[in-house]
Amino acid sequence: MLDHLIRSATVVDGTGAPAFVADVGVRDGRIAVIAAPGTVEEEARTSEDATGLILTPGFVDPHTHYDAQLFWDPYATPSMNHGVTTVAGGNCGFTLAPLNPERPEDADYTRRMMSKVEGMSLVALEEGAPWNWHTFGEYLDALEGRTAVNAGFMVGHCALRRHVMGPDAVGGTPTPEQLEQMLALFHDAMDAGAWGLSTTQSSTHSDGDGKPVASRHAEPAELLALSRAVADHEGTQLEAIVAGCLDQFSDEEIDLFVQMSAAAGRPLNWNVLTIDASVPERVPRQLMASERARRSGGRIVALTMPILTPMNMSLGTFCALNLIPGWGEILALPVPERIEKLRDPAVREEMLRRADSKEAGVFRRLANFGRYVIGDTYAKENDGLSGRVVNDIAAERGQDPFTCLVEICANDELRTVLWPMPTDNDPASWELRRQTWAHEDVMLGGSDAGAHLDRMCGAPYTTRFLGDCLRGRKLLALEEAVKMLTDDPAQLFGLRERGRIHEGWHADLVLFDPDRIEAGPATLVHDLPGDSPRLDARAIGIVSVRVNGVETIREDRVTGAVPGTILRSGRDTKTVSTR
Repeated sequence: MLDHLIRSATVVDGTGAPAFVADVGVRDGRIAVIAAPGTVEEEARTSEDATGLILTPGFVDPHTHYDAQLFWDPYATPSMNHGVTTVAGGNCGFTLAPLNPERPEDADYTRRMMSKVEGMSLVALEEGAPWNWHTFGEYLDALEGRTAVNAGFMVGHCALRRHVMGPDAVGGTPTPEQLEQMLALFHDAMDAGAWGLSTTQSSTHSDGDGKPVASRHAEPAELLALSRAVADHEGTQLEAIVAGCLDQFSDEEIDLFVQMSAAAGRPLNWNVLTIDASVPERVPRQLMASERARRSGGRIVALTMPILTPMNMSLGTFCALNLIPGWGEILALPVPERIEKLRDPAVREEMLRRADSKEAGVFRRLANFGRYVIGDTYAKENDGLSGRVVNDIAAERGQDPFTCLVEICANDELRTVLWPMPTDNDPASWELRRQTWAHEDVMLGGSDAGAHLDRMCGAPYTTRFLGDCLRGRKLLALEEAVKMLTDDPAQLFGLRERGRIHEGWHADLVLFDPDRIEAGPATLVHDLPGDSPRLDARAIGIVSVRVNGVETIREDRVTGAVPGTILRSGRDTKTVSTR
């Protein structure tokens, strides 16, 4: 007997093949039958009529930070609401394990680092996770059987360094003996099912003390030794971040990526390729890493988002504005001193000069303050300003935009929410995206879901992208769009029997209404442990989500089932060739 039968669905199977109408039956977590409508004779415990609805494989998000959130939110909201059934965590060199049992303080260091570098609530990290593990395997075991989504995790370079080197991991170089210990620890994590190595050398990544995170101090020899260790394990990967990911790679960064992938004999993915027609040289430069890797026996895959992800800013809390050269020191001052500095015309002039300099790189676009939209305000002096563009307010007041913005924020004691309008929302940029998506080493993804919780909400990229393909810009056919959200990332990670609607494969399925599929606006909610805030967004048009055959979402509501699997390398993944 079938567990469930979906009748007369329009099946988009993930391969890119034309859609077709079929009945799809599920049994024991697998797709048991795909047949012409009305021809399935086997009885089913439950069934539903899906006439006019689209049935696709579950979406795979290749870049998340759900490492902690899954403990207090096993449903990986809002990703699962938007059709994501498999998430990749442990990215950017940051994981919650391993932890050295001889240094209990390492857990506190890790929580503070994750709070700073990935914008997670410190209270939620302290109260929402059990922190009852030391090895990477114990961490995976702590999640086993309690998640609604399938989840796989890289092992973070920063945790490896901290475990072996302690506080010396920040600023230090491992001795030969320490490097051997690090490699042994890494092999243990891989044997337990880690997907591979993740690391960062990005200048934007600092720990809770404001110091460069541990992996930023690693020399190429250390990175290559760890990369070679990846090759010893089935179904593994590399993921890496460098400073040039935000704008354009240096030759040294390209060489490092190529050498790491070639040493491992595994694909390396990085996050995130930004596409802007006003910077036409960026995409060719970033994809040069992929071209060099192909010639050297490696493979470099760029993740890129198919939507523009809104990100709020504030002069009162840590955000991307702090990363503009020279701004971090001012924005780290206590609020009264910060306001005093910001009200000083000479200080503002110097801040704008630094923001417009070459050293600011990709952050230069953040300094176009006239294009900011005022979000939530808190002082009566700012009544009526929410939703208005700073340029318009500044013109009315006879001020320059930055002075105007500082005045508004100062009235709110710097609590004002600011929404920068994107600079890359023009037809030329969207056409460049369409062309770039066709590249063999470009993949959709990079949501950062689970991180930067009160600043951005990238999780809905799946539904928003599909809505755009069906009713908006229509840059891609539905079949190709679904393939890019399902089979492509499944193939990159070597997921076994996932990513397609195929008889015998795992029944990770999404049923949606093509006339309604979309994501609602991001709204601030307080539902984290400790009443901490995060941005959330409703899924519109998602009728049902199934993970391993069990329904987890019905009409944007969580069912409470937790049928997810902690996906372990080798068992649940196979090795992907770099050729």
